[in-house]
Amino acid sequence: MPNLSPALSGPLVVALVYDGLCTFEFGIVAEVFGLSRPEMGPGWYRFASAAIENGPLRAQGGLTVTADGDVSLIDRADMIVVPGWRGIDLPVPDDLCARLRAAHVRGARLVSLCSGAVVLAETGLLDGAIAATHWRYAEKLQQRRPQVSVDETSLYRIHDRIFTAAGSAAGIDLLIEIVRRDFGAAAANSVARRIVMPAHRSGGQAQFLERPVALRPGSEIAPLLDQVRQDLAGDWTIARMASSCRMSERTFIRRFIEATGVSPGDWLAAERMERAKQLLCARDAPMEEIAHAVGFGSAHALRHHFRKRLGLSPTAFRTRFMPVEAGG
Repeated sequence: MPNLSPALSGPLVVALVYDGLCTFEFGIVAEVFGLSRPEMGPGWYRFASAAIENGPLRAQGGLTVTADGDVSLIDRADMIVVPGWRGIDLPVPDDLCARLRAAHVRGARLVSLCSGAVVLAETGLLDGAIAATHWRYAEKLQQRRPQVSVDETSLYRIHDRIFTAAGSAAGIDLLIEIVRRDFGAAAANSVARRIVMPAHRSGGQAQFLERPVALRPGSEIAPLLDQVRQDLAGDWTIARMASSCRMSERTFIRRFIEATGVSPGDWLAAERMERAKQLLCARDAPMEEIAHAVGFGSAHALRHHFRKRLGLSPTAFRTRFMPVEAGG
């Protein structure tokens, strides 16, 4: 059985360990929930790992893993995390599914990262719900469990105490969101700073980069990107950007998409959104002022883009993610 710290009294988080363990996914769970954080007080998470089968258990990268306890730890957990799965087509043990269903019935939260969504899907608890997974696995998961609506675009999804995340980095976003829900924005910001991650990527955001950069070294588009970032409030029409690159508009649009993977309009809107988020969290400026500073022109336009891209109003975003000075 795990030697849980007597100094902690918070929720017991149990991460599953299996043969073929996804090392990164397990590592981020241990980092967020298992690392000593005395500044968070005695109510912080307790953490243990549970082997769902007999060893030796191998992890990606040539590692052999010894867990804190066996699968019975699930029966005590307040939150169970499935850090990936050994194969999107491979079976999930019936005993594991039964324990996860029983845990959910008694009120425990269930969390999956990346391909781990297949484990939660096999319990039947996601039938009729929307679940996130890595875009590479979405089609196979949908075929395997057609009762589940698989979302291949969002970073994470939440349904009835069940949390599913997309790829590896999206797993960090979800874990930080769970910390925010449990302990507030200051705690989430503290954890995010410690692992050098943003604390404010909402689940509805796309799995792809928010701020595309030139993909080809030396691209003739790169100087324009820097120029626009330095003057986001400017009137950056297609004609003006094309002229800056000394190209026709048609050639410019084609080259821009080749270099960044998105259209000039989508890239510019994403850049303005990123800058707006920074300003919202940095100071208590009026919405109209921030809108003009980033080039959206009006508070109405700013609200439109926030709701379209994040599902939040700028005010709600600021309330949720502005750092709390006292909390550090």
